[in-house]
Amino acid sequence: MLDLTSAVVVYLTLLGLMLLGLWFYYDRREHARFEVDRRKATFHCIRCDALYTAAIGTELAKCPRCAHENSRLKF
Repeated sequence: MLDLTSAVVVYLTLLGLMLLGLWFYYDRREHARFEVDRRKATFHCIRCDALYTAAIGTELAKCPRCAHENSRLKF
């Protein structure tokens, strides 16, 4: 049987590993969500002044508001 000091050390080690695992899981999840948002091209409609996004690699996209075809913004 474990004495009190050993039990506390084991408990704190397990708690620390659990928190480290949760931190790693949520960090990877947020990174994946950020990558999805980052991989989009931005467009500006010259007819209705709307900003919208489309998949990266798209050079022309129709505006969701007025269906005017616009070229992507280049920075």
